Amino acid sequence: MNFLTEDFLLSNDIAKKLYHEYAETMPIIDYHCHIPAEAIALNRPFKNITELWLGGDHYKWRYMRSCGVDEKYITGDASDKEKFTAWIRVLETAVGNPLYHWSHLELNRYFGFDGYVKKSDADALWDMCNEKLAGMTPRSIIESSDVKLLCTTDDPADSLEFHEVLGGDDSFTVKVLPAFRPDNAMNLLSPTYTDYIVALESASGRTIDSFKSLCDVLSNRMDYFNDHGCVLADHGLVTVVSAPAGEDEIENIFGKRLAGEIPSQSDFAKFQTAFLRFVHKEYVRLDWTSQLHYGCKRDNNSAMFASIGANTGFDCIEGSTSASALADFLNMLNSDNALPRMIVYSLNPVENAAIDTVIGCFQDSSAAGRLQHGSAWWFNDNKPGMLAQLTSLASLGNLSVFVGMLTDSRSFVSYTRHEYFRRILCDFLGKLVSDGEFPEDYEILGKIVRGVSYENAKNYFGFDI
Repeated sequence: MNFLTEDFLLSNDIAKKLYHEYAETMPIIDYHCHIPAEAIALNRPFKNITELWLGGDHYKWRYMRSCGVDEKYITGDASDKEKFTAWIRVLETAVGNPLYHWSHLELNRYFGFDGYVKKSDADALWDMCNEKLAGMTPRSIIESSDVKLLCTTDDPADSLEFHEVLGGDDSFTVKVLPAFRPDNAMNLLSPTYTDYIVALESASGRTIDSFKSLCDVLSNRMDYFNDHGCVLADHGLVTVVSAPAGEDEIENIFGKRLAGEIPSQSDFAKFQTAFLRFVHKEYVRLDWTSQLHYGCKRDNNSAMFASIGANTGFDCIEGSTSASALADFLNMLNSDNALPRMIVYSLNPVENAAIDTVIGCFQDSSAAGRLQHGSAWWFNDNKPGMLAQLTSLASLGNLSVFVGMLTDSRSFVSYTRHEYFRRILCDFLGKLVSDGEFPEDYEILGKIVRGVSYENAKNYFGFDI
């Protein structure tokens, strides 16, 4: 069998050497994930393979729906074994889909499965995985994956109590740091926004009755996060906008929202601009890195959203952000002395070149790759998507200082995506060398591979590991 050999995705000897000698043994920094700190702190064993492998995995759910699987066996009331069996039956023919690669890597690396999945394997795989899972916990999976540090995704109202538990537990060697995600504080369009403000008031012990008081509370919460080791913020935007407005106008927009009035899109654009200007000034003060994730239109199937909620596989690419809007936004921050280190991600792959050319306008000597083109994200973290991002970054920017891969995942076994990425990276470089486009100098190439795999992220974020 030539599937998933030790040279999987490595098409020439140069790529094989780069991967096996420089990338394979590098540890992992997962600087953006959605694993809850609570699950790591409590370290409860998994009930069965379905809980670990399918719970919350909207990638798999989306594919199952495309195969005509009834929702009962996806998010419904079927038994865990029935859900697992339904997934195995459709995985058999997932040709060309990254889920086929990811799932087999996960089965092999964590459960020792050396074959390829056929629907007739469902019962045997269920028994094998559950037997081995009995000796596994969230922490043991993270440690066995050679993760040195991971950053969770945390709301300003979060107490960070479980980060405190982990920080005081010397038996767990992996650093778990919070990352500041203030989307709920910015999203005036949410029907539950005022409820969120009440929760933020409770967490901070302060009243929020104006935009200025909201900013004061957020600044206080950032200091609290900073005291807990936070060095990253993250923003999930639909689009990037630059719509400056005066202080009185912003206060008026915010005051109306507190009174129950949903703002227009135009007013929300002004509020988003003011909000992001403020928090980015704070990021500069704290020496944090900001991440902008944009280009996603969420919850498109309103009936399913009403039935099972958000993050269940009904999102798509949104393509309205332009290079001009991104450039104007970054220029506004730069003119305010409010442009920190920043990683920019678009879910729309046609924007790869735009991102690389825009961020090139704002690089400086304060850091190598001060502004970064983030790794291929969500619908793009597959072989074609990763190659497109690597090609654009190498062609229009500086691949050698790229901070590399992240899981952006809720799954404890998704660390194999780092391996997947590293294999694709090494094959990309191997082909450049074999085509005579770069010298076969392993001192230089090895430094690039080690950097993108691990060392660049460690240095860029200033992680003490």
